[in-house]
Amino acid sequence: MKKFKKGAAYIAICIALIIVAAISYVTLALPNVGEPQNIKVDVTPQRIARGKYLANHVTVCVDCHSTRKWNVFAAPIDSAVLGAGGEKFDGRIGFPGEVYVPNITPSNLKNWTDGELYRAITAGVKKDGSAIFPIMPWQSYSKMDPEDVYDIIAYIRTLQPRESTYPKRKLDFPLNLLVNTMPKKAEPGKRPNEKDTLAYGAYLVQAAACRECHTKADKGTPVPGMDLAGSNEYGLGNGATLRSANITPDKETGIGSWSKEQFIARFAQYANGTAKPAAVKPGQFQTIMPWWKYGGMSQTDLGAIYAYLKTVKPVKNSVNKFQVNAAQPINSK
Repeated sequence: MKKFKKGAAYIAICIALIIVAAISYVTLALPNVGEPQNIKVDVTPQRIARGKYLANHVTVCVDCHSTRKWNVFAAPIDSAVLGAGGEKFDGRIGFPGEVYVPNITPSNLKNWTDGELYRAITAGVKKDGSAIFPIMPWQSYSKMDPEDVYDIIAYIRTLQPRESTYPKRKLDFPLNLLVNTMPKKAEPGKRPNEKDTLAYGAYLVQAAACRECHTKADKGTPVPGMDLAGSNEYGLGNGATLRSANITPDKETGIGSWSKEQFIARFAQYANGTAKPAAVKPGQFQTIMPWWKYGGMSQTDLGAIYAYLKTVKPVKNSVNKFQVNAAQPINSK
């Protein structure tokens, strides 16, 4: 019996050591995506202009890193605090922890090198080497053409400095450990020529992180067979649940019956003045889709996205896009 107890004690000690070693590795050795590149982005008028377009209307960095007016449909950003961060993700919306979106104006990034910014945007690792929780879709940005990322870096360097700091991130266990395993090395691509419409559209869908929202996921992993078919759920913090739309070319439940002109107009109305900011009261349909920013995409880019989406596999998936509670679905385009 004594030998059995001693053996059991040794096994318990070994298991404890393995657990400690695993936790130490995850917390101390990860993330491991390599050192930031030694790069210097030239802040030229051309780069700033291209970066402004991308950051505002394609990758929508500015939309996420500014506070949004949630009492207005599609929550347009507060332009008075452009890039100053402050949006909060917490248990109120079903998030496992508490994360404040950081300030990306020069006041907060002045000590970051361009290489550190590139690594953060494309590999999910901060200046201090810690992991960025993938609320920011760096997995999508990792495949962008480096020149496009450099343009974004050039643009955010020109934002008006805003002094703002927020509490440190708090993630629930075990996510506070698992987050360190998430960053991956960038796999940079090449921006196709605009004349190669399908390839260019696919590139834009990747850069705009359309799949991040429009593909149903289970604990962060895309559900097989649901590519771009919607149904991903988002709590709005007021008891309402939003589900992303099906944007596959299924004619009954997706965009298969939409013409190119209808698709472009659906976005462009938020930039050309057709759609006006409308107040949203509690219980009324609201969306996290940044229509006010995506609406500023060029017709060429929107047309390319439409052309690409028409080539993906149609998935029949009817989506109840908005529910105040489980008994009250509200379908709205």
